[in-house]
Amino acid sequence: MILNRAILVLTAALLLTATPAVADKTTITDVTGRQVELDLPAKRVLVGEARQIHVIAALKGEHLFDTIVGWRDDMIKKDPDSYEAYRERFPALESLPQTGYIPSGTFSLEGAIALKPDILTLNLEAQKSAQESGIEEKAAAAGIAIVYLDFRVDPAKNSEKSIELLGSIFGEKTKAAEFIAYRRAQIALVTERLAKAGNIVRPKVFIERSPGISGDNVCCRTFGPANFGEMVELAGGHNIATDVISTTFGDLNPEQIVVSNPDHVIVTGANWAAESDINQFVHVGRGADPENARTKLEALMERPAFSSLAAVKNGKVHAVWHQFYGVPYEFVPIQQFAKWFHPDLFGDLDPDKTFREFHERFLPIIYRPGYFVSLPAGEE
Repeated sequence: MILNRAILVLTAALLLTATPAVADKTTITDVTGRQVELDLPAKRVLVGEARQIHVIAALKGEHLFDTIVGWRDDMIKKDPDSYEAYRERFPALESLPQTGYIPSGTFSLEGAIALKPDILTLNLEAQKSAQESGIEEKAAAAGIAIVYLDFRVDPAKNSEKSIELLGSIFGEKTKAAEFIAYRRAQIALVTERLAKAGNIVRPKVFIERSPGISGDNVCCRTFGPANFGEMVELAGGHNIATDVISTTFGDLNPEQIVVSNPDHVIVTGANWAAESDINQFVHVGRGADPENARTKLEALMERPAFSSLAAVKNGKVHAVWHQFYGVPYEFVPIQQFAKWFHPDLFGDLDPDKTFREFHERFLPIIYRPGYFVSLPAGEE
């Protein structure tokens, strides 16, 4: 009896050892409120916007591309300076399969399915098109879980949630928490000091979205109360566009800008050589040439709506890297804006040092400056 009992125990143990472990399903809630059931961490991820790499890199470091099976082609076209930095560090990136963009109709679901991803991460802006085209339903039928993230439409509401989601997807919850804590602390260096300063005078600020990239829009795309508009407010300025528009993105006409007569003008810029039809944009970003950027910035201020503004006359004209608008690195421009708006209050802040420190602590690429520029009289 004792021998038989021992044999039964041994047989049961062998059966347990031979049976593959079944992964536990985890339910997460994405930024749209959708509940998604999946196995975590994911083994194969299709990154639906390549610029999400700026966040994933802060979580995965040297292992950034271990579980990424493909990505959208937007970083190559819209953020080539960053793409080159990651290509230098990860040469295999050149052969990483690319997908198109769902709202533009260039996304191939068949191509995505062929990559056998567990998860497809999409930006919030793609949700409507993904639903109307049937891609959301068809992806689910193919066993691909879609998770929506948002760093652009309503960053204040969704950025930290999106970082947490990526932390869960890539098995880096602790690193995600560290990222969020660092981001909060760096923003607090500005907001807490402003709160202690009391009733400060907030300069009027106009921030123009990507001027000089296209001849179809001479002036004046801008930001409402969210995104760069909110960064202006957090830094102690008043975004004049919020007096007129309530959406994340919108347009002012030149006459409105002239009437508002802002104290500071900030334009967003990047390396858009692959997309621009007029090449008048301000190229700022990783390793950008500051003299070239100033020349382009000065030329933009010669447009009729700008030449008479107080900001231009007083030399308070600046450019900021456009891609900050879709990456939760906004603590860097908030610090820089605060220095521009209130130089006496924030003279000790060093946004360049902050961003360098962030790279050294979180990112697998080397830092190179070039993300901001001012016209000479505007340098504080």
